Amino acid sequence: MPSTSTTPTAPAVTETAEQRIGELLAKQRNFFHRGYTLDIHFRKEQLKRLQHAIEQHEQELLDAMYTDFHKPQTEAYATEVGFVELELKLTLKNLIKWTKPQRVKETLLNFPSRSYIHFDPYGVALIIGPWNYPFQLLLNPLIGAMAAGNCAIVKPSELTPTTSAVVAKMIQEHFNDAYIATVQGGVETTQHLLKQRFDYIFFTGSTQVGKIVMKAAAEHLTPVTLELGGKSPAIVAEDADLSLAARRIAWGKFLNAGQTCVAPDYLLVHEQVKEELIQLLSHYIESFYGEDPMQSPDYARIVNERHFKRLSGYLKDGVIRAGGTTDLTQRYIAPTILDQVTWQHSVMQEEIFGPILPVLTVGSLEEAIHMVRQHEKPLALYFFSSNSQKQDLVLKHTYFGGGCINDTISHLVNPNLPFGGVGQSGMGSYHGQSSFDLFSQQKSVLHRGTWVDLPMRYPPYGDKLPMLRKLFRWL
Repeated sequence: MPSTSTTPTAPAVTETAEQRIGELLAKQRNFFHRGYTLDIHFRKEQLKRLQHAIEQHEQELLDAMYTDFHKPQTEAYATEVGFVELELKLTLKNLIKWTKPQRVKETLLNFPSRSYIHFDPYGVALIIGPWNYPFQLLLNPLIGAMAAGNCAIVKPSELTPTTSAVVAKMIQEHFNDAYIATVQGGVETTQHLLKQRFDYIFFTGSTQVGKIVMKAAAEHLTPVTLELGGKSPAIVAEDADLSLAARRIAWGKFLNAGQTCVAPDYLLVHEQVKEELIQLLSHYIESFYGEDPMQSPDYARIVNERHFKRLSGYLKDGVIRAGGTTDLTQRYIAPTILDQVTWQHSVMQEEIFGPILPVLTVGSLEEAIHMVRQHEKPLALYFFSSNSQKQDLVLKHTYFGGGCINDTISHLVNPNLPFGGVGQSGMGSYHGQSSFDLFSQQKSVLHRGTWVDLPMRYPPYGDKLPMLRKLFRWL
């Protein structure tokens, strides 16, 4: 009689996120080793494809950034979509020139010979983007990676889910995932990615997470670029054009509701002009955003409740001279100026990354320089003065990633200026040709002539040392 019992079916094995990431990485590595990306024409065609994809999804991207944190469309276009489009145009225009082997001066010790630097792609790059500029800070390094001939996996921020979804859809629709792919997810996904062996890692975000990325990269000796942040000062001397300084500081600070890595984090203002500068800053805040900035269509919101609560806590420090209004339901914090702040206050302990501007008073430029040097090297520094000697003094005695004299943020607009940090604010620079160089391994190659072979270097050495010593001293 046949048994009525049934053999239990083995449970299906569910593929883990880490396994999927590993398979995707292997797929890209195979694509890279097949040599497709070495073709310059392939690179140009793929960059043009990206250009077309951005044009096709432009409005969708602008709408997504507004959904995520009320980013005004004008700001979203100027600082995100348009910014990336300019980078693409520059790269397409110059790519053939950038990729040509670069001949360097030869030394007579190698006579006869010619020496060149060749620019090779690393392989498969991992690009981890932040939430504050969720399109530009993800796509700009991707352009560099593609231009240099790499494959890439990009990880957009989970804190801007709408924008990240649009970016993922755009890349999926226009690119083979064996070449360019998007991986979405939170902290756990990032951890899975960092366990893998990539050929290059590009990270934009906080210094704290940057340290974690660098530790993970060290396990595989993977080269990294870290674009971090820090407390970027704006120094205002007593001879500055105060109205112009106030307008440009207010613009740079409250752009994107202060959620900009190179925003002026705090002011160091000469005591003679502090009161006038605060009045002018208040004037321009109202000029930009109206009497109630919460009603302004041109003012963004804080990205999430956690950051809102962190920033709201800073409003207990010092004395509020402008702003200070908050609304949790809208994640709104008004453009705020804090006076009577000291380095002991919580607002001065870490990068603010929000629309709160502390004002510290100094009695001299030397005091301001000393304050800056007492702390970690910032990503940016801004100095306002009409005196060229003072400008030279600040540039000579302060150390920072990049900055402006008599302006804020605008150094990012010029793609011919490398952008990056130093020390705790990051390592490595990109934008324009610097992006291509960053994602390229410089391979040194010497072509030695065969028509003559000088015997000086070969054993037996005999009495060659005096002659060799003279030759080295003569060169």
